[in-house]
Amino acid sequence: MAPSAARKQSFVLVHGAWHGGWCWRRVADRLVRRGHRVFTPTLTGLGERAHLLDEKTDLSTHIEDVARVIECEDLERLVLVGHSYGGMVVSGVAERAEQKIASIVFLDAFVPENGKCLLDYVPAERRKENEALAAKSGGRTLPPLAAEWFKVNENDCAWVDAKCTPHPFASFTEKARLSGARERIARKTYVRAGGYPSVYFSGFLAQLGADPTWRTYELSCGHDIMVDMPERLAEILEEVA
Repeated sequence: MAPSAARKQSFVLVHGAWHGGWCWRRVADRLVRRGHRVFTPTLTGLGERAHLLDEKTDLSTHIEDVARVIECEDLERLVLVGHSYGGMVVSGVAERAEQKIASIVFLDAFVPENGKCLLDYVPAERRKENEALAAKSGGRTLPPLAAEWFKVNENDCAWVDAKCTPHPFASFTEKARLSGARERIARKTYVRAGGYPSVYFSGFLAQLGADPTWRTYELSCGHDIMVDMPERLAEILEEVA
């Protein structure tokens, strides 16, 4: 049953590295059927916008991508969701649009501290591997990881692998500039994909689970929760809106 007019929400769903707006289709379709407005912007240099990638494409570019959607669509009291690398993006967007965000959700995502970049959170050996891979493209991109690596369910691995594109490396090295806007948002949620081993995502879950201002969930699926468990995710997003 569609929600009443009073309960209708605007959702902005931000994908992670190597992905695009395409990965949200199952969740977006469910939310739209329930009467909500849903926006799934593809970040510059990825998905159908892969042809726009250049050496200047960085975290600030992606923050601008999402902030412009909020501005141009005149969104208010929206639910802002960031998956994986998208947690870096939505943290920056909160600095730009704090008063327009009613709820912010981190979906198996990075929750950065001020002055840290994504690579500051990965183990030293993994960081070196990423830097070596990026060097092969002149420091511009990282090739996609296999869907199997993200523990995507076997029925969707081929589809996810076919859709993923190289990711702009500069977005992994630009440091977040945060003043605390994210923490001032009243409704904050972290959703962990329990079927995807990750020291840093589990660390965020433990840290935020001990903070009474955050709500947390843990689901039994791979990292791409929107692919593996779209119905449950849609339910959670409505719960925390």
